[in-house]
Amino acid sequence: MAEYENRDGRVGETRKSSAPGWLLAIIIIVALVIAAFAFGLINIDQTKNAALPDVKVETTGGQAPAFDVDTADVNVGTKETTIEVPTVSVDKAKDAK
Repeated sequence: MAEYENRDGRVGETRKSSAPGWLLAIIIIVALVIAAFAFGLINIDQTKNAALPDVKVETTGGQAPAFDVDTADVNVGTKETTIEVPTVSVDKAKDAK
């Protein structure tokens, strides 16, 4: 770690990240596993075939839910009514010349 001084007088330090070391180690391990398969040091043979389990679905009984709903009474009807409509007269304005 190297220490340095900022413009405002505070002392700080720089740290190196160790991520490249870990990345290199993972790459080497993967390369070794691939090489082991390539040279026949590791050989994997399947001895049994895979099979899905038998599934049986049986249903008996059952019941749909029941609800008791109380709603408001709404009465809809028609009724004849006479409405007085006001009369409106519109006169043209005289042109002022």
